[in-house]
Amino acid sequence: MGEEEAKAATRTIMSGWVTQGPEVAAFESEFATFVGSKHACAVSNCTTALHLALLAAGVAAGSEVITVSHSFIATGNAIRYCGAKPIFVDIEPDTFNIDPKLIEEAIGERTKAILCVHQMGMPCDLNSILKIARRHKLPLIEDAACAVGSEISIDGAWQRIGKPHGDIACFSFHPRKVVTTGDGGMITTNNTYFDSQFRLWRQHGMSVADTVRHLSKEVVFESYPVLGFNYRMTDIQAAVGRVQLSRLPNSLERRRHLAKRYFELLKAHPLLIPPSEPEWAKSNWQSFCVRLPDGCDQKSVMQQLLNEGVASRRAVMCAHRELAYPPGTWSCTAGTESCPDKQSACSKLPVSEKSQNQCIILPLFDQMTEEDQSFIVECLGKHIATKSSPALHEV
Repeated sequence: MGEEEAKAATRTIMSGWVTQGPEVAAFESEFATFVGSKHACAVSNCTTALHLALLAAGVAAGSEVITVSHSFIATGNAIRYCGAKPIFVDIEPDTFNIDPKLIEEAIGERTKAILCVHQMGMPCDLNSILKIARRHKLPLIEDAACAVGSEISIDGAWQRIGKPHGDIACFSFHPRKVVTTGDGGMITTNNTYFDSQFRLWRQHGMSVADTVRHLSKEVVFESYPVLGFNYRMTDIQAAVGRVQLSRLPNSLERRRHLAKRYFELLKAHPLLIPPSEPEWAKSNWQSFCVRLPDGCDQKSVMQQLLNEGVASRRAVMCAHRELAYPPGTWSCTAGTESCPDKQSACSKLPVSEKSQNQCIILPLFDQMTEEDQSFIVECLGKHIATKSSPALHEV
């Protein structure tokens, strides 16, 4: 963020309208145009976006939703907010995304939706997943929290994630994302009814929007016909988001350049495995995740990097390994508890668990220099552990 964002926030504060209002409406319109969606509805964060998307898809108590454990915990949490159970399937080791070959095995009588995640900005295999969803007449929701600006080839044409290609796509504007509003989210859909429900639910189920009420020449009394939520984005956030969105094309170009250079630098360290970008995908490279060699002590490598001034992150978590997900709150095959009560050892999710234990995320940001990158890869290559150590997992 810079002066432009500060000026946008100041302008909005001085306008006197700081909650959901004209800036939100403008941000929604600009975002919909950018991704190619008919509708875009701004909300308070991506978790609330996922919650509303699942409600619109009909997910309720007793439902099951197929998704991945290998994601930020918000993905599974949003399913549980609806009273439903997440059915976890494993991921592909090279893209860190849901493995389409495992989805149909997890579909059962209670399956209400498929929730795929474009992990770390890398598009998942929508071409395959869409065929499965349509074959089983299931709604497809895209957790695109990390994927603003990412693209996928559909029917031979490049299209931005968020078009959407499934029924609904949900984005995050958390500070770690390529576009940030401090915190915030967006829901895109081509379904006009879904969009009307999102707008009703995000504002306590209020029958008349506050913008309509305040601009009316006559007194208007609102009503609350349905149970809603306080899931609104403020105009201050939206004003910042509009500036950020205008920066996005240049940011994407820079991040893709940096990612390409990481690939080149890592060729000198063949034991380190970089992520894979399929020919039908263009990642925004929100994160660059590297797999360490077998036997490397993940935490030790990260500490050694930190000692030299390089801040890395442990790879994507697995929700099923957390205490918030005790047995009975999730499954990994349709309608059954197929794994033992040992949350750290699910026989159906070995790739997910190995990825959490073995991978680290390297720094990648627009202002990064090529000297920064060279130093990071040099440090990483120097500190790769070669001595076998137990798999790391901390709850």
